Amino acid sequence: MKARPLLKFLDNFESYVCQVLLVFFVCLLFLQIMLRLTFGAALILAQYIPFLQSYPLPASIPWGEELSRMAFVWFVFLGATYAARLAAHNRVTFQFKIFPKIVGDISMLISDLIWIAFNCTMIYFSINVIREGFEYPEYSPTLDWVMAYIFMIFPLAFSLMTVRIIQVNIMKFFLKIEIADVDKIDAGDIDDEIPESGVPS
Repeated sequence: MKARPLLKFLDNFESYVCQVLLVFFVCLLFLQIMLRLTFGAALILAQYIPFLQSYPLPASIPWGEELSRMAFVWFVFLGATYAARLAAHNRVTFQFKIFPKIVGDISMLISDLIWIAFNCTMIYFSINVIREGFEYPEYSPTLDWVMAYIFMIFPLAFSLMTVRIIQVNIMKFFLKIEIADVDKIDAGDIDDEIPESGVPS
């Protein structure tokens, strides 16, 4: 089916973005460290080589740490939404084993509804913060970016997390698809949970 690759991409959207962000900020931090080591050594050599004193080199990229920090924040929040898709957030569920399965299911559903209510609260207040951020702009120290753009990760992440919570509950209670334990599966293969027919096997 032509729609299947698109569904797989959407189902793993946060994972792909997190992979890009992870590679980006790790490479940027590695470059920063290498620049400090290299040009730190050059500064020491400049005491003995007059030629190097005429051409001072930067010890690091001024905006590198700030940009990597922003990428890390986005990585963390998008990672949280992907964890919601995998049903991998920490939960204490051992107490439900002494009750019938329906008790555990209803309790988990209630906790998810509370979680969704919390997400909606965060979306509401973060949108207000972003609106004020555009009205009274605050700029990042080195990149001089309006911080309201960076703060957009908050409503975005909590909105995606809400969608993922609803998606997991639909899969669990309506499609009767058992959500696999994330410690026992390859996260890249979660699309295999949904058969091509759309009906659980």
